[in-house]
Amino acid sequence: MEGNTTISNFSSFFLVGIPGLEFLHCWLSIPVFLLYIMTVMGNGLIILVIREESSLHQPMFYFLCMLAFDDIAIASTTAPRMLDIFWLDAHVIEFDACLAQMYLIHTFSITESALLVAMAFDRYVAICHPLHYATILTTPLVIRLGLVSVARGAIMVLPCPLLIKRLRYCTQNVIRHSYCEHMAVVKLACTNTYINRSYGIFVALSVILLDIGLISLSYFKILQAVFRLSSKEARSKALGTCAAHICAILITYIPALFSFLTHRIGKRVPPSLHIIFASIYLLVPPAVNPLVYGVKTKQIRDRVVILFFRKNDKISNH
Repeated sequence: MEGNTTISNFSSFFLVGIPGLEFLHCWLSIPVFLLYIMTVMGNGLIILVIREESSLHQPMFYFLCMLAFDDIAIASTTAPRMLDIFWLDAHVIEFDACLAQMYLIHTFSITESALLVAMAFDRYVAICHPLHYATILTTPLVIRLGLVSVARGAIMVLPCPLLIKRLRYCTQNVIRHSYCEHMAVVKLACTNTYINRSYGIFVALSVILLDIGLISLSYFKILQAVFRLSSKEARSKALGTCAAHICAILITYIPALFSFLTHRIGKRVPPSLHIIFASIYLLVPPAVNPLVYGVKTKQIRDRVVILFFRKNDKISNH
């Protein structure tokens, strides 16, 4: 009977941080803290500028605003907990809090992936079908795409904590990670985890393959259209923007793929390297995205300058 009941021998887990690099936690906290500050300030500024400037109330900037909210959410579910470990040696996390963190991290990550697809589609329509842009990407469609992005993540990840609740933890409650990641928690169970592992693989592969496929198709079509442009200046400008966007996308997916594959086939990968890459894909893209999508976008760049100059003028007048 005991095997069929929902039992956990532990009410909490112990998060190690970066295994093997515990002596460097104090130094590792510096980039984590700086990345978190950059994420909150950069994305917060983008949200403020888009909200305040009516000329930016367009589909492209709505998607950018959604991405900014999601980036702040991802970083906020990860960085503060890591800093607790690095600064305060607060390694213990309650069982339910661990599952909540795991659920939020994976939900926001899948949402980010969907938003990157939506933004690639937006650029495809703008460059390949500019005359029909306003009729295709209407405000109701943008809202629906945003809601679908969030709903897909929330629904797909929901079975993960529910399935973990069914597992038993007999002897190990030490998670060799800096946050509660799905497979890191599943691996500690002393019962059969085949369903958990299979579902985790299904979610990861379905999201990565579908989203990367759609993004690749969009940018392939975009590049085809760009190379047909007669103006060399317009072509180089479009290529520069596409290159920046593609780099931001690669920064998001490559560390995520590395972490996913390491859990399954990377037995020889040092745990410290694995955890660093797993942390990079949650902390670096949210900090970099405002620079790539904000600074590289002329309308936002101009509005930020105007916003600060207006404030400086008001201060000097007083």
